[in-house]
Amino acid sequence: MRAIVLPRFGGPELFEVRDVPTPTPGPGQVLVRVLVSGTNPVDAKLRQDGSWAGLQPPSVIGYDASGVIEQVGPGVTEFKAGDEVFYTPEIFGNPHGTYAELNVVPASIIARKPPSLSHEEAAAVPLAGGTAWDALVRRIQLRVGETVLIHGGAGGVGSFAVQIAKAMGARVLATSGPDNLETLRKLGADVVINYRSEDPAQVALRETGGQGVDAVFDTVGKNMIPSMPATRAGGRLATILGFSGDVSAFYPRNQTLHGVFLTRERRRLEEMTVLIERKQMKPLVERVLPLEQVAEAHRVLDSGHGRGKVVLRVGGK
Repeated sequence: MRAIVLPRFGGPELFEVRDVPTPTPGPGQVLVRVLVSGTNPVDAKLRQDGSWAGLQPPSVIGYDASGVIEQVGPGVTEFKAGDEVFYTPEIFGNPHGTYAELNVVPASIIARKPPSLSHEEAAAVPLAGGTAWDALVRRIQLRVGETVLIHGGAGGVGSFAVQIAKAMGARVLATSGPDNLETLRKLGADVVINYRSEDPAQVALRETGGQGVDAVFDTVGKNMIPSMPATRAGGRLATILGFSGDVSAFYPRNQTLHGVFLTRERRRLEEMTVLIERKQMKPLVERVLPLEQVAEAHRVLDSGHGRGKVVLRVGGK
């Protein structure tokens, strides 16, 4: 089968198109013909040096997919060949990602593709959408009528977070650069903040009469510490990236800090599908590229200023 192989850690120019052996599904696994693979910032981190995740080149990365089941392994009864599915495979110790025509994955972490989405759209959902879902629904547990500040609201994770927060009945303050402010409005943000010309913490305090927001979700990093004074007593903060600095301000204010790293499961995909089919959540696909142009997708990831998601078309429909 055709796959994009990373021969060694480094820059995006290293990717190679190769023919690699076709995998066979084992017990509890399915073989998926990948039609579209999503790309995510973690892909770029693994490309640069994936040793922290147990990756050893040569390997195939890629951690989002939408496609069709080609074959089911022993013991799999809930799916059959021909079923359209979407999923995000494991990262740690997995050298067989979705930048390939075929991918073996545990049946327990895949779900049926939302009928209303194309494969290009579905491939953009699992990792980024699931991360936003975990942060807001499961960790922060956002409630109707609360106010949330989302840093990086136009990015892959942030664009889902804005929509999920609105669907949960929250008031949304979201940040971006000047080029993406209109995108934030279209996604449903109530207050858009240009982080280059405004201090998000000051805007949050102003918009809440000095009380602070109920919750903060940082998708870009470096915003947790500055956001604490703009978060009310008893508020919750979540980040998908590490942070450093003096966190002593959260203690006397009884604030809760959450680190979010996505686990893989079917249930979350099915939960998100409910919002997708209600038209309350839709992936923001900025670009669709052929698999062979994976280097271009990674240059966008490396820039750190992408809008929505870039996906790779792998196979025909």
